[in-house]
This record gives sequence, structure tokens and C-alpha cells, in this order.
Amino acid sequence: MFKHFFAGIIVIFWAGLTFAQTNVPFALDWKFEGPSAPYFVSIDNSHFADAGLSVEIAAGKGSLDAIPKVATGAFPIGFADINSLIKFVDQNPGAPVIAVMMIYDKPPFAVVGRKSLGVAMPSDLEGKKLGAPPPDGAWAQFPAFAKANGIDSDQVMVEPVGFPTREPMLAEGSVDAITGFSFSSFLNLVRLGVPEDDISVILMADYGLELYGNAIIVNTDFAAANSDVVKDFLGAVARGWKDAIADPQAAIVSLIKRNPAADAALEERRLQLSIDANVATDDVMQNGMGLIDDDRMARAIMQLGETYEFKNAPDASLYFTSAYLPEGGFSLK
Repeated sequence: MFKHFFAGIIVIFWAGLTFAQTNVPFALDWKFEGPSAPYFVSIDNSHFADAGLSVEIAAGKGSLDAIPKVATGAFPIGFADINSLIKFVDQNPGAPVIAVMMIYDKPPFAVVGRKSLGVAMPSDLEGKKLGAPPPDGAWAQFPAFAKANGIDSDQVMVEPVGFPTREPMLAEGSVDAITGFSFSSFLNLVRLGVPEDDISVILMADYGLELYGNAIIVNTDFAAANSDVVKDFLGAVARGWKDAIADPQAAIVSLIKRNPAADAALEERRLQLSIDANVATDDVMQNGMGLIDDDRMARAIMQLGETYEFKNAPDASLYFTSAYLPEGGFSLK
């Protein structure tokens, strides 16, 4: 009888281990909008749970927001602009943070203007007023964009604005253009009643920018001690994106659970815009999601160096590692 009792205890013990999950807080760069839906899909479709992970997702306040959170260890994993990460690591040598999975193969950095206010092309910005939130990832790349397009930055009147007031100021004509993420600023303006044919979306990647966009970042101390957790997390993220690409409408259902005030149709369109222009690029569909091209990264770092003075010799291995990715990345097909 004791033998059977002991065996039962063993079964209960291992069952407990089976259902034990590792808690992994995840810091987003921005609030819960369409492009964040795939991460909630990874929760609702049990991709995280199947990997033994319990993931709580926190909203952010801009492209720079998640980097210090992860570097300080407040969050083990986050989502941030890799170009901002490069500058952060350069300014904070030895900071325990690195990118491990590229999500936005083509960055959504954009200048968004109104044709009725005279902004349709990059050259139109000279003599115009540009609204730019100081922590904005797109604004951080504006000097490189301006240089690539021969824009005299001294001829652009820059007005610092807050994230909540950026699109409303353009909608009311207080500024002629703004910096922002293409899919977000465009649809925010549509929601504010600006006619779509009056909106000009100048995607920086289409005008000389070699840069990559947002990536999953990790605290390197956490990753060194929990390499399998990081690998499993990235795999679950890839499955969430694959599900969202296959069925964006279902993905938005997961988003609305967390943000009931959101306009489902608008956020589905925002998600689709990000998929089409930033995530499921021709290169990613052919070569896999998550990886970077070393030559392109080298050119991107050189381009950053045109308008940013590195304090230390730039080294791509300090900013991105593929160590936690499968060979060939994740297939989205």
C-alpha cells in the first residue's frame, strides 16, 4: 500500500512539473494596436503555453521605451527599434541587451504629410513645419533620411510634439507633416477624418534608408541563464505571426480582448498594412523570418554613422545575434 501511495506521489509531482510554466514579462514598444495582435495570438492559440511559458504583455510609450526596461532587467524580453538599440549600446557600453529576432524587415519609419498642405515628396519638406515626438523611432532616423534625399534640415521647421497630439495637429493643419510609423499615423489620420487621398506616406525605406526596423530584444544575462526559454519564446512569437498573417481578422479578436475600445476594422487594416510592408517582405518569405543579412546590417550601421557619431567602434555582434534562432529562421509559408 505504501508502495502504491509513493507511486501516486511521484505521479502528482511530475504532473505538477508538467504544468509549471516559466513567467516571461514582455515589454512592447507601443500601445495595443493591430501590429501587436500576433503576440496576443501566441497567448490565445497556446503557443506560449505549449512552450511552457506564461507571458504577460505590457504596453509601451514609444520606440525607445522597451530598451532601458530590458537593459535594467525590469523585463527579460521586449520589442524595440534596433537602430535605437544600436545607439543605446554605443552610449552604454556593456549594457546587457541585444536583439535576437528581426520582426520588421522593412522599417515603418515614415514622414506622413498632407498633399493639401504641400507635402507629397521628400523635397517638399523644406520650408514646411514638421511635428516630431522626441522619443519617436522615425524621428531618430530623420537625419539619415534627410541626407539620403538631399534635404536641407535647416530649412525644415521642427516642432516637438507629443504622441497623443501628433496626428491631431496634422489633421487640423497645425503642422504640415509628422514623423511616425507608416501604418499607425496613416490610419490615425483616417480615423480623424482626413481624406485618404490627401495623405502622403513617405516611407523612408523607399527613399534610401537601408535600416532594419523593430526586433525582439533580450536581457543578455537572462538569456545566458535561460537560453531554451528565449528560443521557445521566439518560436511561439513566429507561430503567432504566422497565424496572424493567415487570418488577420481572427488575430484582431485577440487584440480586442485586451483593448476593447479599439476599432476592430481599423486595427485589422493596420495589422495588414504592417504585414504587407514591414513583416512579410519578399526577402522574409523567401529566406525566413527573424534573421538579418550581414552585408545589409553593415550598410545600415554605416548609414547611421553618417548622422550619429559613434563613441565606440561599431560592432554588429553587439547589437544582434542569431544564436537563439533556428537555421534559416522561421518559415512563414
